[in-house]
Amino acid sequence: MRIAMISEHASPLAVGGVGEIGGQHTHVAELATALVGEGHDVRVYTRRDSDAQPDSVSTPDGYQVCHVPAGPALRVPRDELLPHMGEFGRWLAGQWRDGEWTPDVAHAHFWLSGLATMHAGRRAGVPVVLTYHTLGSTKRRQQGTGAPDTSPPGRIGYERALGRGADRVIAQSQEEIGELVRLGVPRSRLTLVPGGVNERLFRPDGPVAPRDPARPRIITVGRMVERKGLQDVIRAMPAVPEAECVVVGGPPAELLPADGFARRLRALAESCGVADRVKLLGALPREELASWYRSSDVLVAAPWYEPFGLTALEGMACGVPVVGTNVGGIADTVVEGLTGDLVPPRDPRALGTAVRRLLADRVRRFAYATAALDRIRNRYSWKRCAEQLSMVYAAVSTAGRHASAVA
Repeated sequence: MRIAMISEHASPLAVGGVGEIGGQHTHVAELATALVGEGHDVRVYTRRDSDAQPDSVSTPDGYQVCHVPAGPALRVPRDELLPHMGEFGRWLAGQWRDGEWTPDVAHAHFWLSGLATMHAGRRAGVPVVLTYHTLGSTKRRQQGTGAPDTSPPGRIGYERALGRGADRVIAQSQEEIGELVRLGVPRSRLTLVPGGVNERLFRPDGPVAPRDPARPRIITVGRMVERKGLQDVIRAMPAVPEAECVVVGGPPAELLPADGFARRLRALAESCGVADRVKLLGALPREELASWYRSSDVLVAAPWYEPFGLTALEGMACGVPVVGTNVGGIADTVVEGLTGDLVPPRDPRALGTAVRRLLADRVRRFAYATAALDRIRNRYSWKRCAEQLSMVYAAVSTAGRHASAVA
C-alpha cells in the first residue's frame, strides 16, 4: 500500500539527535520504518522550517520525508501552527490530486496534522486515520487551573470534530479510549494499537554507563516540563537514602545552567537535602540512552498524564524494573506486581515508598525485569504495531473504494 504519514511539527529526521527523547518524532520514525519492513511505500509529510531543507529526503530506512511549504520557513512553536494548517492541507491536496503519487490511506499524527489531512483527504478522495498522541481535554484536566493552557482556543472542539470525521481513530491506551468516548468520538471508530519500542537499540545486553556499584541508581527520563513529574521524583528522594537519581532530558548538558526548569530542579534538590544525590545529564543521543537505562536499578516514570509512555517501555526493554504513575499508557504497559509497581500521580510520598521497597528487594527486581522483557517481546514490538495498523489501513481503504463505487 501507499501510506502517507502526516506529522506537521515532529519530523522523523530529528530522531537520534540530542534534544529529542521519545515523543512523536520517534513514534513516526519507528512506525514508518516498520511499515516499510512490511512492504509498504511510505512518505512522511512534515512542515518545512528552514529554507535549507530539500523538498524531500530518502532515508536509509526506506521511507521518504517530504517538507511541506506551509507558513514561514523558520521554527514555529507547535501551539502557534494552527493558522498554517489550511495551507498545509491545500498543498497536500494538490500533490495527491495532481502529482504522480496518491496514497491509499493517510495517517495523521496529532490534531493539527489531522486538520490538514482531513482537508486534503476529502479533496483527494483519500481515507484518513488519526492518532492524537495527546488530547487537549486530558492536558487541561491534569494540568489543573493553576497552569496556563498554551493550546490554541478551540482545540478540544477541533479534536471532537476530527474524531467524528476520521475514518478510524487509533488510541494508544485504554485510558485514551475512555477519554475519546467522553469527548463524543463513536466507539465504533476507535481501535487500540499501542506503539512499540526499538528492540535493537534498547536491549538488556550492551554498554553500561559508569556508576558507583555501592550506591543504588534510579533513572528518570523526560522533557523538562511540569507534567513529566521530575519534581515529584526529586521530592521522593529523601525516602530513598543513599540512592542517586539520574535525570535525563531537557537541553544538552552545556545549556542546563541557563535553563529555568533545570535551575528549579536543582533548587528543589537543595531544599530537599538531596542535591549531592541528583545528577542532571541533560539530553542524550538515543544511542547513549540505552547504556544509562542498563546502568540503573529502577526506572521511575512519574508523569501527571502520559498518552503512551515510551520511556517506560525503553527501560523495560533494557531489563530495568519500573515504578510508574498509574496514568495513560503507563497503566497499560506496566502490570502492577508483575513487571513493576504503580503509584498515584503527584504523590512523592507513595513514589518514594515504592522505590525504596523495590530497591531493597533484589529478587523482586529480577522477577519484574524478566517479566517486563517477555511483555515487550510479545506485545510492544514495532513489527506487531505495523501489522495491526496494516489491517486498519486495508480496512479503511477497502471501505473507501466501496463507498466510491456505490456513489
